[in-house]
Amino acid sequence: MNFSVPIISALIGVVVLLFGRKLFWLCVAAVGFAAGFEVAPHFVHEPTPLLMLTLGLVLGFVGALLALFLQKVAIAIAGFLAGGKLATAIAAAFFIQSASYFGITFLIGGIIGALLLLTLFDWALIVVSSIVGAYLIQHIIVLPPSGATILFIGLAAVGIVVQAATIRGGRVA
Repeated sequence: MNFSVPIISALIGVVVLLFGRKLFWLCVAAVGFAAGFEVAPHFVHEPTPLLMLTLGLVLGFVGALLALFLQKVAIAIAGFLAGGKLATAIAAAFFIQSASYFGITFLIGGIIGALLLLTLFDWALIVVSSIVGAYLIQHIIVLPPSGATILFIGLAAVGIVVQAATIRGGRVA
């Protein structure tokens, strides 16, 4: 059991590193899986590998379900709220009478923010999934800190290049 957990982590890490944008639900599940291992010691003093694996699988499953059913809605809501807040802050900084136009400013900024985040989501997902995949692979390999950092950066860069090539429809040479 102690040997199978790192292998599962590495395999999931490779898939997320190379295909995280296309398999968004798996990326979120991998984050949940990794979080299960991080959270388990906070619930039980010395968790068994079976408990850590179970908690990781449960959190990964919940994350995958949320990603499948609420992905676009969550992205649009986050973009709308961030865009609205940013627009009202900018209006307050530059216009004296901005309070009288708060609603319309928030609405226009929110729509722009939602559209912008939905548009840039693929690139953000590529970067985040590459980082998550690199972490899942790197953390099971025992290296000195500088070697671990170099491996992490190298893996993340490979993931970004491979996934970016799939957006353009090109092949990685």
